[in-house]
Amino acid sequence: MNLRLTWVQPEDLVGHEIRQAVEDGRDARALAARWAAAGGPPAPETAGASTTARPDLRPLADSLLDDLSTLPTPLSAREPTALADIQAATTPRPGSGDARDAPGNQGPGGGASGPVRAPGPVGAPGAGEDDALRDRLHAAWLGRAAGCLLGKPVEKLGLHAIRALARATGNWPLSTWFTARGVPPELLAAHPWNRRSAATSLAENIDGMPEDDDLNYPLLNLLLLQRHGRGFSTADVARLWLDELPAGRTFTAERVAYRNLLDGIEPPLTAVHRNPFREWIGAQIRADIHGWTHPGDPVAAAEQAYRDAALTHTANGVYGAMFVAATLAAAATGTADVHRSLAEGLAVVPPRSRLAQAVRRGIRLARDTPDFDTVADRLHTELGGYHWVHAVPNAALLAAALTHADGDFTRSICAAVSGGWDTDSNGATAGSVAGLLAGHPDRLPERWTSPLKNRLATSVPSFDGIGFDTLAELTHLEAVRP
Repeated sequence: MNLRLTWVQPEDLVGHEIRQAVEDGRDARALAARWAAAGGPPAPETAGASTTARPDLRPLADSLLDDLSTLPTPLSAREPTALADIQAATTPRPGSGDARDAPGNQGPGGGASGPVRAPGPVGAPGAGEDDALRDRLHAAWLGRAAGCLLGKPVEKLGLHAIRALARATGNWPLSTWFTARGVPPELLAAHPWNRRSAATSLAENIDGMPEDDDLNYPLLNLLLLQRHGRGFSTADVARLWLDELPAGRTFTAERVAYRNLLDGIEPPLTAVHRNPFREWIGAQIRADIHGWTHPGDPVAAAEQAYRDAALTHTANGVYGAMFVAATLAAAATGTADVHRSLAEGLAVVPPRSRLAQAVRRGIRLARDTPDFDTVADRLHTELGGYHWVHAVPNAALLAAALTHADGDFTRSICAAVSGGWDTDSNGATAGSVAGLLAGHPDRLPERWTSPLKNRLATSVPSFDGIGFDTLAELTHLEAVRP
């Protein structure tokens, strides 16, 4: 085969679906044995396609994917996907407490994060705060870009490699951009930078914000709100993607859903048909606009993020998006600290789900452990069985990084990136949260904002070369529009 179309070829999906089955409790041992006996490859560790093309395995792969989809999922009761079931699992009941009161979901002082309340707006900005909200949104856009850019050159590298490359230039604990200057050639040979990102994301060659899916999706969702308003449907998201998103700019669950749309499969089946990436991080990186445009209303932000996520994800993949949207909605008020914001995010996630448990664990470790390298090591030991792009470990690391940094911008993005896994995505979301908490672009260190040159490259039509100040204005219009 001359063309390896990553993330969608059946013979590459089987290994990932078997791995997903193990994670969600399905008994796929017999099917996995059939695949192994035929010489089927395991799930690729980092890439979207296995290293050896095996088109001869496609008929068996098609059959096994269908069989895997029929296996019962024991965790479905505590990890629902339907919005009504999610809301039923997270709605506080009188006298019962809510997810924020769970062990490990407390501020550094150990006290509960807040009183039990019914879902709805909390701490919404009052009249006359339009300028302050616009400034917060500007800082959030800049923070998202800076955090993403920081993580781009080390995406797909392990913890040891990230630490070795940074230490070689005296940049550990991580505090500024990665650089190749001064790194021994043998170290670069052993741990090469991300090949697609190194040319635009090392300190010596940053010239504005390069294109990245972590910025493309917020742009698409801004376009979504401009065209359809807050009442958009999942089908509206699908139509927008087909109109404005190049298929080659999609990955993992998003590419599978895109393919499903072209095959005539409609939402929400787009999220489940031959989609072993449905609990990965893709929906989580699309959630920022939903949180930014609902300051003070985490529940509404999470519900909006759900309608977006349902195109591509289920269960924990959906929860990651809802968690981030709600966290950002709380942070966007200008009155909540990072710990209260994370608590609001956790409150919209089913408390018995793996993602909620992992987030609580990350918060607890960060609260109790002075050294963040130790926090990251423990999370990798406990959650390293997941793929490095899965929502569960990345949400835990994100929550740990934000908790440990206690609102400080540099520490937030550096901790998120230095913890490994999906470095650019975690850096982006950490920067978004920490930017909101900083409250104004001038409060972000210049070393992070100056190289961005107020310029964003993208393949999303009409946005290429746009400034972050303009994006803040456009986002603000959607935040204050009923």
